[in-house]
Amino acid sequence: MTNASSLRPVARALLSVSDKSGLVELGRGLSDLGIELIASGGTAKALSDAGLAVLEVADLTKSPEILGGRVKTLHPKIHGGILAMRGNKEHEADMQANGIKGIDLVVVNLYPFEETVAKPGVSLPEAIEKIDIGGPSMIRSAAKNQKDVAVLVDPSDYSAILAELSDNSCSLTAETRASLAVKAFQRTSAYDTAIHAYLAKQGVEAEGALPASIDVDFPREAEMRYGENPHQSAALYGNFLNAVTPLHGKALSFNNVVDVQAALELVLEFDASEGPMCAILKHNTPCGAGRGETAEQAYRNAFDTDPDSPFGGIIAINTPFDVDIAKAVDEIFTEVLIAPSFSDEALALLKKKKNRRLLTFDAAKIDRTQLNWKRVFGGVLVQEPDLALESMSSAQVVTKRKPTDDELRALAFAWTLVKHVKSNAVVFAGPNQTLAVGGGSTSRVDAVHNAREKAARVGNDLQGSALGSDAFFPFPDGLQLAVAAGATAIVQPGGSVRDDDVIKAADELGIAMVFTGARHFKH
Repeated sequence: MTNASSLRPVARALLSVSDKSGLVELGRGLSDLGIELIASGGTAKALSDAGLAVLEVADLTKSPEILGGRVKTLHPKIHGGILAMRGNKEHEADMQANGIKGIDLVVVNLYPFEETVAKPGVSLPEAIEKIDIGGPSMIRSAAKNQKDVAVLVDPSDYSAILAELSDNSCSLTAETRASLAVKAFQRTSAYDTAIHAYLAKQGVEAEGALPASIDVDFPREAEMRYGENPHQSAALYGNFLNAVTPLHGKALSFNNVVDVQAALELVLEFDASEGPMCAILKHNTPCGAGRGETAEQAYRNAFDTDPDSPFGGIIAINTPFDVDIAKAVDEIFTEVLIAPSFSDEALALLKKKKNRRLLTFDAAKIDRTQLNWKRVFGGVLVQEPDLALESMSSAQVVTKRKPTDDELRALAFAWTLVKHVKSNAVVFAGPNQTLAVGGGSTSRVDAVHNAREKAARVGNDLQGSALGSDAFFPFPDGLQLAVAAGATAIVQPGGSVRDDDVIKAADELGIAMVFTGARHFKH
């Protein structure tokens, strides 16, 4: 039973929204309950056009909108009506003396600043015009006075509030008002954070410089089943699910999201217009990647690298998931499949396994330039993402023998993949597929050992392969081991004090080697 003492009646509502989703339905619901509607500018017009009786803010305040709409709700009859404490004799006397009537519900959402600055080429004056002043002021006033006033900032809450008003004789509980106030302050905080981040970025003049401070305010987007382990609670914050859409299967786990992020970072290195690219990951680590004329062929090329590891892993592809790849993937159990889209036939087949998670991603909604964060005690380390990808055509050939055209293609593929493998990392590859992956090793020679041994165990022939190394070979031994395994061409950054020794060893073995001048550690 609702505690009657916690209820506050709603007789007048002020509406001023930029996003008019659900506005008319809300206005009609409030009006049907006998609640007086007050609205500003375009909001008033939308309600009036829908046939609803509405008092315009300018008529209430007896002050016109001025400065091109910059000033319309900044008035004592608005903020006095919101901030007045009911039952406070001094406040009630001030209200009577100044002709102010209470406002019990404030419905406000803000100018689309975040959406505006996300558009390419937006100018500073354009961005500044989307900084809302009156909206945050009304939201904060209502949230501050939550004892007597309710504030709505999210259209998704409209129907629930209408239902509560209907059930409680046009009143809202203290719990509801408090919950709405928390959400309101979260929204203004996030809004101010976005403005600060944008303006701070405009003031950064040095090439590659990062902001002097970072504000973080991510709304909770989803509860995770648990964290990396069942005894750890976890949640997802931000707008990851704006670009990634679950279609089927159990709720995503913490580890699923980490793996999906790594998979997307990898497949987005490749242009989908050049053909399907498939990556298979396990525990945030690539265990195979491949290209092909078809999605199925790309998957087969990726799978052949390591047939053992894909069980329970993640498969990502940068082109639509058709029924042929679906049939191939259905041969084993995988935790997550992610693609830009799935054909109806593929979905019908894949949905037969209820625990398999199917996701789509929208590359247009993914900002690959976002800063990379790592938590440390008391703060975070922040860096730019590693988006560099050196071309083999501009790499320096340091050996007597130059790579063949096929080797160049294989070197390019290996070099693209090795940046996504945890250091120390090496990748043996052909022009269109990985052949062996060695990563997370404490020495480079161990990485080569691990990759070679895995290839031997699963039956992959490394003869004629190219090898990519995320950092330089400090000694010739790692290179010699790679050549013994079958590599005929190697790409590495160079930069070791023993580069001459490594080059000499390569020449003695008759292989081709190129230096890119850039390393790609992934810790």
